[in-house]
Amino acid sequence: MEKQFKATQKYLLMSPRKLRLVVGVIKKMKPSEAVAKLPFVQKRAGAEIAKVIKSAIASAKAQGVGETDLIFKEIQIGEGPRLKRGKAVSRGMWHPFKKRMAHIRVILISTKPEVKKIESKVGTEKIPEVTKKGVKSGTKS
Repeated sequence: MEKQFKATQKYLLMSPRKLRLVVGVIKKMKPSEAVAKLPFVQKRAGAEIAKVIKSAIASAKAQGVGETDLIFKEIQIGEGPRLKRGKAVSRGMWHPFKKRMAHIRVILISTKPEVKKIESKVGTEKIPEVTKKGVKSGTKS
């Protein structure tokens, strides 16, 4: 089974729609390449997404996986709760608007397959035993 490295950012006061625009640009890149290019995206969402990706990369490094061996499995932008706000306008009225929040979830996986340790069973193979009368088959002791 492949190792997954997750990072999340919840209750980010930014519209999910604005975040999804930036994610569409980077989802086919490698995470290290995406972090390098996100500062040059002319959107505020780029900095927020870069923080989450860096966090996922850091958790992968902590478990011994190299930064160049990672790929995106999933970048999910979900909706958070909305703040209901409004603005006072003329004639004693009020125009409502919603401040939207978003949740970001990044999941990285390693491209290198896990190395399984093979245990050698020393002492169980049959080795021929030499006696005075000839060769006799037996087990190693």
